[in-house]
Amino acid sequence: MSVRHRPGAMVRNTALLVAAAHAAPAGTWLAGPRRALFPALAGSGRSDHVALTFDDGPDPRSTPRFLDVLDELAVRATFFVLGDSVVRYPRTTLDIARRGHELAVHGWTHSRPWLPTVARDVREVAQAARAVRMATGSVPLWYRPPYGILTGGRWLAALRAGLRPVLWSAWGRDWSADATPRSVLAAVRRDLRGGATVLLHDSDRAAAVGCWRATLAALPALVAECRANGLEVGPLADHGSPGFLR
Repeated sequence: MSVRHRPGAMVRNTALLVAAAHAAPAGTWLAGPRRALFPALAGSGRSDHVALTFDDGPDPRSTPRFLDVLDELAVRATFFVLGDSVVRYPRTTLDIARRGHELAVHGWTHSRPWLPTVARDVREVAQAARAVRMATGSVPLWYRPPYGILTGGRWLAALRAGLRPVLWSAWGRDWSADATPRSVLAAVRRDLRGGATVLLHDSDRAAAVGCWRATLAALPALVAECRANGLEVGPLADHGSPGFLR
């Protein structure tokens, strides 16, 4: 006796498959599985190098202050920028590039990907990459999604735009109102080692107002600690990881 599939069940099964394809890759947000199973995605690099990265800019109130401190420290970094802020603040964006830093894509806006929106993801990531090229003349290499939630749609969007997804292996938890220079440094220290990619923020666009000040104040001590341990600090472009996913 043949079994007829009910249309309703087929629709539900299809919806579940779409949801799984959307959500499953986002499990890489969890630090443990990411470091163990996807070291390239976690930003693992040369054992004598630490990649310094900043998210959520450019912000004309705060980003120039980070650029000044990085100049004083003789350090270059990677800035994951939001496309709509690049368009709004082209001078700040260009200043990042002019000072020798690397620009990468953080998306168009700092949105949460609760529902599958593959077409929008593809369009907005490409739009953000194009905005960086228009503002600076340089072609971005890297993509980090807002909140580190790399859904199936966002992964596809990165590949379509010619970008390499990369998250992080250490972070400063510098987005909260109670963040201090000491707390930022302590949080980074927990996972700071050779080959690490450090996530910090040069803007409070998606965080507590003014929290970037704690990060800014923590930078000299963070760089000094890396150098005392024989670690070079620089952008992802110098991280020496040919195995980054593409």
